[in-house]
Amino acid sequence: MHEFSIVQSLLELVEEQARVYKAKEVKVIQLLVGVLSGVEPHLLELAFETIKEGTVAQRAELRIEVERLKLYCRECGKESEKEELNALCPHCQSLNTEIRGGQELLLKSLELEV
Repeated sequence: MHEFSIVQSLLELVEEQARVYKAKEVKVIQLLVGVLSGVEPHLLELAFETIKEGTVAQRAELRIEVERLKLYCRECGKESEKEELNALCPHCQSLNTEIRGGQELLLKSLELEV
């Protein structure tokens, strides 16, 4: 489960930001996880709850926003967000599409107590 190594890297980044801003603790960590990122949000939460003890984020709440698949169709020129994980344009049924979202894994924001 690679979510543990992701959370370890995340907590290193969070600790670094907490030092920069001289924070006493981290209250909220907000992430954006794309459906194509290869990361399972529930496993990320489990890893976070396991690893956060003893860190500046030990009482932090992890908020995960799941980003849907975003496609651009080169045939009809429309952009779409999809629940289905396929590259088929929902407007014209073309496969001549480009992925424009849903692959990200981003730290969106931190709420710190300073």
